[in-house]
Amino acid sequence: MSFYKFARTIVGFYMKPVFRMNVIGKENIPQEGPIIVCSNHISNWDPLVVGITCPRNIYFMAKEELFKNKLLSTLLRKVHAFPIKRGMKDRTALRNALDILKEGNALGLFPEGTRSKTGEVGDGLAGAGFFALRSEAQVVPCAIVGPYKKGKKLKVVYGTPIEMDPLRERKASAKEVTDIIMQEIRLLKQKNS
Repeated sequence: MSFYKFARTIVGFYMKPVFRMNVIGKENIPQEGPIIVCSNHISNWDPLVVGITCPRNIYFMAKEELFKNKLLSTLLRKVHAFPIKRGMKDRTALRNALDILKEGNALGLFPEGTRSKTGEVGDGLAGAGFFALRSEAQVVPCAIVGPYKKGKKLKVVYGTPIEMDPLRERKASAKEVTDIIMQEIRLLKQKNS
């Protein structure tokens, strides 16, 4: 068993009963080929929740500061996280993400870029649209419907992949594609609140 699968099993064993997790729409996640899972962002727990509920091994960007500690850096890399410099164009991180998709893997993104203070789905940054347009990945919207409270039900809802070909063909802007992704996440959240 890989370290990733081991970590996912251990974290899932703890988190699923604590947050009474209900996962909906797992069948919407393509079994193979590159995918981008785009989720709303309401808590620091979100990457763990997407990681344990997505049936595929998923790679996440994480803020560079987390990699300064050697032990934490080693652990993060073993669970497929890689660093990104926030607030600036980080060409290395962008290349890493595109390579992950080119190899047919799953990339997890939180397009809002930061946690929502209100729990509402905010506007997304253009990065999600950039990766969707620059790759052949299918984009899977995901809504995490909280709250993260012991004993309360937490829903993780995966929607059907967003049709990207027409957007790629008409050379839509990265921001427009991100807006479409965020709207899909909003609709999933509304339907499951």
